[in-house]
Amino acid sequence: QVQLVESGGGLVQAGGSLRLSCAASGSRIGITAMGWYRQAPGKQRELVAIINISGITVYADSVKGRFTTSRDNAKNTLYLQMNSLKPEDTAVYYCSLRKYSTDYWGQGTQVTVSS
Repeated sequence: QVQLVESGGGLVQAGGSLRLSCAASGSRIGITAMGWYRQAPGKQRELVAIINISGITVYADSVKGRFTTSRDNAKNTLYLQMNSLKPEDTAVYYCSLRKYSTDYWGQGTQVTVSS
């Protein structure tokens, strides 16, 4: 069983930065990708960034150039560095992991950007 625990959310002013972390339990064997999604009130959950087993990253157009995802394999941890934050980045951010074709989700962490 995989458990994902996010941390690092909070309240920040526009233009500020936050770093989210996602610690994954269990073996890394079978993991094909990890990523970040977000869901704002009244909106559908959307992709923010993903990184596959080869280290290839994909970003949503809305965050390109501002957000960077990375991983520490030794710690089994995924990160999302968010810079130049905007009020429209306000959402609950979820960590996701795909292992043996099954998707796992964290509990989410709130990010609020004030104008």
